[in-house]
Amino acid sequence: MSAGKLEKKPFKWSNILLGSGLNMFEVSTLGQPLEVMKTTMAANRKDGMAGAVARIWSRGGVFGFYQGLIPWAWIEASTKGAVLLFVASETEFYAKTFGANNFVAGMSGGMMGGLAQAYATMGFCTCMKTVEMTKHKAADAGAKVPGTIETFMAIYRKEGIAGINKGVNAVAVRQVTNWGSRFGLSRVAENGIRSVTGKDEKVKLSTPEKILASALGGGLSAWNQPIEVVRVEMQSKTDDPNRPKKMTVSNTFQYIYKNNGLKGLYRGVAPRIGLGIWQTICMVALGDVAKEAIEKMTGEEVTSKH
Repeated sequence: MSAGKLEKKPFKWSNILLGSGLNMFEVSTLGQPLEVMKTTMAANRKDGMAGAVARIWSRGGVFGFYQGLIPWAWIEASTKGAVLLFVASETEFYAKTFGANNFVAGMSGGMMGGLAQAYATMGFCTCMKTVEMTKHKAADAGAKVPGTIETFMAIYRKEGIAGINKGVNAVAVRQVTNWGSRFGLSRVAENGIRSVTGKDEKVKLSTPEKILASALGGGLSAWNQPIEVVRVEMQSKTDDPNRPKKMTVSNTFQYIYKNNGLKGLYRGVAPRIGLGIWQTICMVALGDVAKEAIEKMTGEEVTSKH
């Protein structure tokens, strides 16, 4: 490789399959229950943790914690990892061609990857998951609750593409800040671990140290929980005459703050922290195991970026 020129490595489809597979495992295990918990608490902001658990349990026992998993969470999980991987990798490469260092390039890649996730696949998936988790309120009022596909088609016929992507701008803000925070805070955590252990930049961190740094980055990235609460409210099927008729990120934020204060904007942050940590553990620990297995089978190096 000549000086000042960054060599472009060929794109590997194994990275897309790995990203999709790990996301599917994450959401099908603890991911969806934690997602249901934080969404339920964000939608019912007067409920505490115990109240949210009781509310979810009433929707079908253990299965209530997996509401929205099929098909929306599976569709989202199987696609968002691939989108993030492709866009983040390309963005990071071109950022480096403009002279960005590894920290800036990686953070830029994460932010652009998160933005692409939101508009390419996560917008309508998160909207439909939230609808699934909040439409039980109609049943509480004695109304007939439609099925998943029936609900999707009803929203589409009434509101079109905009209806099934309701709240997508809030999703985009969340994903950009999520991945920017995770990359940045994980790097800060890595520096802290190096300082405590006396390791310099040339010495690689051990796998447990990497997991710890990434888990800290994932957990601390929950600082943007108000954006998540706004997203849930925008997509919720809650019937409240006091809600803004045409909801935007700004007026939804004001509506929540007026009715529930600062505490309401951070409702559901505990399961959100757990979710961030679980996602990171899946991607780091299990990702390393999967990459080693693929390398043994194919004889090639797999560079997976989450």
